[in-house]
Amino acid sequence: MLKSFIEVDADSHFPIQNLPYGAYETEQGEIHLCSAIGEYIIDLFALDEEGLFDGPVLNNQYAFQDSTLNYFMSLGKSAWTEARETLQSLLYANNETLRDDALLRQRVFKKRDDVRLVMPVQIGDYTDFYSSEQHARNVGSMFRDPDNALLPNWKHLPVGYHGRASSIVLSGTDIHRPKGQTKPDNTDQPIFGPSQKLDFELEMGFLTGSGNKLGHNIPVQEAEDHIFGLVLVNDWSARDIQKWEYQPLGPFLAKSWATSVSPWIITMEALEPFRTVCPQQDHKPLDYLNQPDRTTFDIQLDVFLKTENQSKPHRICSTNFKHLYWTMAQQLAHQTVSGCNVKPGDLYASGTISGPEADSYGSMLELTRNGTHPLTLPSGEGRSFLEDGDEVIMSGFAQGEGFKVGFGEVTGKILPAIK
Repeated sequence: MLKSFIEVDADSHFPIQNLPYGAYETEQGEIHLCSAIGEYIIDLFALDEEGLFDGPVLNNQYAFQDSTLNYFMSLGKSAWTEARETLQSLLYANNETLRDDALLRQRVFKKRDDVRLVMPVQIGDYTDFYSSEQHARNVGSMFRDPDNALLPNWKHLPVGYHGRASSIVLSGTDIHRPKGQTKPDNTDQPIFGPSQKLDFELEMGFLTGSGNKLGHNIPVQEAEDHIFGLVLVNDWSARDIQKWEYQPLGPFLAKSWATSVSPWIITMEALEPFRTVCPQQDHKPLDYLNQPDRTTFDIQLDVFLKTENQSKPHRICSTNFKHLYWTMAQQLAHQTVSGCNVKPGDLYASGTISGPEADSYGSMLELTRNGTHPLTLPSGEGRSFLEDGDEVIMSGFAQGEGFKVGFGEVTGKILPAIK
C-alpha cells in the first residue's frame, strides 16, 4: 500500500490514496487552492510557485495560481491525472523533495483545523436529478398510487430539473428557514409564512471539467472523462411550499433557498478502487443512454441530526451511493443530448439517495412518512421535520484495505426565518 512521509490515521478520510481538491484563506486573506492529507492541507499554490508541477501537460500552465479550480478543471483528464501523480510522488515516503526541505514543508503544510476552507469552484450552473428508484417509489407511494408509484418516464430517462446556482453554499453555512406560499389541507386559499415542513436531502454531486460546445453532446461512453470529481450535497427542501407550487413545472422556491456542499472534491481516480455493480435496469434505455458495462461506486453515506438539547449528533440514516438507478455517465449524457453545453465547474446532484431499508431513506419526508411517524431521538424529542436550531451532518467514505477515501462532512444548521 502506498505510504506517505506524513503520518495518517487509518480512520482518516484523507490518506495519500485520496488527495482531494479544495481552497482555503491564508493569513494574508488570499485564497489558495489546496489538497489534504491526514490532519494537514497542502498548499497547491506554493507547490506550483516552486515549479513542482513540471510534467508535460502542466509545465508552465500555472494551473494552481487562481483562486478557484475552474481553470485547472478546464485542462481535462490528462492534466488531472498528471497533477495527482505529481502530488502522490511528492508525498511518497521515499521522496526527499518535500520530506527533507523544512522551509518548503513550512510553506506547504498547514493544520486543517487552523485554516478556513472556502468554496473551491465557481459554480455556473446546477442540475438536480431524481435517480434513486427507492426514493422515487417512496414519494410516489405517499402522494400517488402505491401500485403506480413511478411515473411512466422514470425508467426511460434520468429525471431532473435546473436548480439555482446562486444559493449553493459551503458546508458550515447556517441556513435561515425559508418563507413562501403553502396551502394547508384544511383551507381553501394559500397562506404565506415560514415553511413548517423543512427537510434535508442526502445527495452526491459531481462537478464537470472541460465540457462540450453548444449544439454538441457528450456520449455516454465518454461521459466519465468529463467528470472532475464528487462532493457531498444536502439539497435542502421545503416540502409544504413544494407541494403547493410544483405543478405543472416542478420545484421552484421550495428548493432554491439553499443547497449545501462539502468543501473537498474527491477525484474519480481516487474512487476507482471502489467500483461496483449498479442496480439492474429492467428497461433497456435508448441507445444514447445505453451503458453495456454500467458501474458505480461503493460509498457509505450517513446522516446525523443534532438538536439544541443533544450533546452529540444522532445517526438517523445510513445508505450507499451504489443504490442509484441512473449512473453519473447516464445523467451527463442525458443533460447534453439536446446540445446543452456543459462548462467547467457545473454541478450535477444525484437526487435523494435512499436504500431498501427504512433507516436508509435519505430524507425526513421518507423517514417519518411525511411526518405521520415522527423520529424519536435519544434526548426524548420527536421530529417530523426539521426545527429551528437543528443541525444536519452528512458524511461519506469508501472503505479500502487499511485506509478510507472520504468526503469529510457537509453540515448546516437551521436558523429561524428572517422577519
